[in-house]
Amino acid sequence: MTKITILGAGSWGTALANVVAENNQDVRLWTHNPAQAREISDQHTNQKYLPTAILNDKLMATDNMALAVSDVDIVLSVVPTKAVRQVAHQLADVLVKQNHRVILAHATKGLEPVTFKRISEMLSEEVPAQYRTALAMLSGPSHAEDVIKHDLTAVSIASDDPNAAKLMQSIFANDVFRPYTNHDLLGSELASALKNIIAIGSGALIGLGYGANAQAALLTRGLVEMRALGQAMGAKPETFLGLAGIGDLIVTGMSPNSRNYRAGRELGSGKSLAEVENTMGMVIEGVSTTKAVYEFSVQHQVDMPITKAIYQVLYEQLPLQNVITQLMQRNLRSED
Repeated sequence: MTKITILGAGSWGTALANVVAENNQDVRLWTHNPAQAREISDQHTNQKYLPTAILNDKLMATDNMALAVSDVDIVLSVVPTKAVRQVAHQLADVLVKQNHRVILAHATKGLEPVTFKRISEMLSEEVPAQYRTALAMLSGPSHAEDVIKHDLTAVSIASDDPNAAKLMQSIFANDVFRPYTNHDLLGSELASALKNIIAIGSGALIGLGYGANAQAALLTRGLVEMRALGQAMGAKPETFLGLAGIGDLIVTGMSPNSRNYRAGRELGSGKSLAEVENTMGMVIEGVSTTKAVYEFSVQHQVDMPITKAIYQVLYEQLPLQNVITQLMQRNLRSED
């Protein structure tokens, strides 16, 4: 039996842990909150993040990192981008003391502000190479609220190590949750972060009262921007046409379960960013990612007009309708 620890008991971490528990695998869910750990283990609920869900009774949670990762094969980090380094540093301390190596994976969709580093880069900097056998990522079109209800779901597991990807694939796969593997960790991480930016824009259009035509145009041209930046950074263009790319973009850019989409919709209805962040209750990864990606695109001269427009709304307080007009009045060009 493969042993896996999932770090982070938010909605996505809990839903993924529940999938593995239902597959009769040895799974441990770590949280920094002792009360939350007791609730999950004793009551089989996570009221804050999945208020209507009843969790598998085999799912155990703990706030003890050493206990959580002792003798496990895989550690899957599902904490917000801003917490990755802190939690990874705590993990590294435990792995060093235990002299233990693991497959180190994550399911976080973001980029580090200022450095523009991907999650795997942050993890590899915090956890010494001798304590990890491989790096991997789980991504794709999947919302925790649907996974926990056993909605049919397909995800992508990316790793430069095919054996690590296949091992993760085997412990998550069941009749309603189907993982695929790919070898483009770079492209998968970029696609998963970039689509959050486009999802904010998609929600904003709906909040303003625009319809399916506008939304489809934004998602399609947003995918072009995602792929352009990915290629500039060395990713495989075909990754953006798979589950980690267009698949995740569709579900994040159109579903009310997406916090980035909901944030955009609230902005479109007239709320300020501060108001949206105060009422959301969960991290809106696309907000910080927008700043990181826009600044990177300027430095590296990659044309990303949609990202620029969303940056101007979030960080320069330009009215949404103004930036939409700017986008529509750009010089006419070929779609190529």
